[in-house]
Amino acid sequence: MEILIAPSVLNADLSRLSEEVARISAADLVHLDVMDNHFVPNLTFGLPVVKALLRHSRTPADVHLMIEDPDTWAPQFAEAGAATVTFHAEAATAPIRLARTLREAGARAGIALNPTTDVEPYLEFLPEFDQVLVMTVEPGFGGQPFLAGALPKVRRIRAASTAAGLDTWIQVDGGISRDTIAQAAEAGANVFVAGSAVYRAQDPDAEVRALRGLAEKAFVR
Repeated sequence: MEILIAPSVLNADLSRLSEEVARISAADLVHLDVMDNHFVPNLTFGLPVVKALLRHSRTPADVHLMIEDPDTWAPQFAEAGAATVTFHAEAATAPIRLARTLREAGARAGIALNPTTDVEPYLEFLPEFDQVLVMTVEPGFGGQPFLAGALPKVRRIRAASTAAGLDTWIQVDGGISRDTIAQAAEAGANVFVAGSAVYRAQDPDAEVRALRGLAEKAFVR
């Protein structure tokens, strides 16, 4: 399974967003955290900013919706051209229907789980999702320490995906750095969101490559 690095622009200079994305040309995806100050206690940017970035960037967009009412908004991000649109299980009214709508719009469908959300109710529905995002911090702010207690959830999803013969992407988001990425990869994650680690590095592009190397070495195929 391919290892993918998806730097989050949350710690980038948002006033120069397209230029900041250009600094991470080695990245597989650019992770866009859309927050509404309702589902999480922070406000970032919305659909107009994502649309503008998509017009100026060739890096596939991995949109993470930390918002209320994703059933209404998520399809619009897919229609705008996002490669992956991930919504939170805790916010969606009809997650299966929403995932199918996203796929019909041409995007990969992702579902996100907060650190305390039980994964078991969603395992039988894994075929409906292209990606499961396991939050390894409480959502809402960048720069938080990694929660290793979320890794058993990653292992459970990977085991269920493998048993079902699926190629599910398992993404981890929060506190990912050179110190933590190997733990997450060993547990079965293959898509890694890194914000502070990348954009606070002297050379963000080199940091992307370094993180990928560490994950590839640790991932158990």
